[in-house]
Amino acid sequence: MTTRRHLMIAAAAVSLAALAAPAQAQTWPARPITFIVPFPAGGGTDAFARPLAAQLDQQLGQRIIIENRGGAGGTVGASAAAKAAPDGYTFFVGAAHHAIAPALYPRLDYDIQKDFIPIAVIAQPPQVIVVHPGKVQAKTVAELVDYARNNPEKLNYASAGNGTTHHLAGELFQISTKTRLTHVPYRGAGPALQDTVAGQVDLLFDGLGSSAAQIQSGALRALAVAAPSRSEAVPDVPTAKEAGLEGFEVSTWYALWAPKGTPPEIVTRMRDEVQKVLKTPAIEAAWKKNGSPMPNLAGDDFGKFVTAEVERWGKVVKEAQVKLE
Repeated sequence: MTTRRHLMIAAAAVSLAALAAPAQAQTWPARPITFIVPFPAGGGTDAFARPLAAQLDQQLGQRIIIENRGGAGGTVGASAAAKAAPDGYTFFVGAAHHAIAPALYPRLDYDIQKDFIPIAVIAQPPQVIVVHPGKVQAKTVAELVDYARNNPEKLNYASAGNGTTHHLAGELFQISTKTRLTHVPYRGAGPALQDTVAGQVDLLFDGLGSSAAQIQSGALRALAVAAPSRSEAVPDVPTAKEAGLEGFEVSTWYALWAPKGTPPEIVTRMRDEVQKVLKTPAIEAAWKKNGSPMPNLAGDDFGKFVTAEVERWGKVVKEAQVKLE
């Protein structure tokens, strides 16, 4: 075969690939899409992933299936998502916990920055300090701190698992208040919230997205929101700074990724569809109710944000000397 013929064949292949990309974007999705959620149903991730999926159902004309895979602070589900076929039919709904995991799990079999393509942040609810009103008498952060200092390790706090923002928020609280609490890890925010509401544990550092309804109903008492300003979802709850906790700001953000290798035209289409969803009245109302401002972070900017978060939480883990049991 002549060199000229080789060149002609190569040029034809490039042309066909260029034509195939738009065609693939136009025909996608041709079947249901799976969103892997790395926590049990009922937690903060679900509170945002399910409404998002329902709206995408309508826009894409295909069902979005939520697959909950909890365990190990969200790393089990992340590992499964990283190994999924990069064909545009599996996406990963992760959270701030996945920026913490690299500092706590040195033997992870995936890399959140290398094995995934960042699509967009879908929600950024602040954390809130909540207590069971029947078990904890404290009505302010100052009263909680006073009791905790006089009763080391007597108060226990639930978390969505070792290495989650719930866990690290508790560690930050202890460092900044010079108190000692007992950590009780669960396999997700849903079970942690359920046991706090039931009075099995005393308090919880939770994302406002999953706790807002329980606060509004009186099932839980909120002492402070870990944000620079008060939340419209719970306007009577002071910020951590107002409550006397300087610099205590924690957001349990949630986001969508695609497995590495997913066709770029599908990544772009999904990013655009998510951005469109976040501007719908139904989603704006749901996010407001769950205490989350509307995010505006996608693509490469989201990727840079993840890199900064990995660095930030790595420093927190080191300072708090967090060790997984």
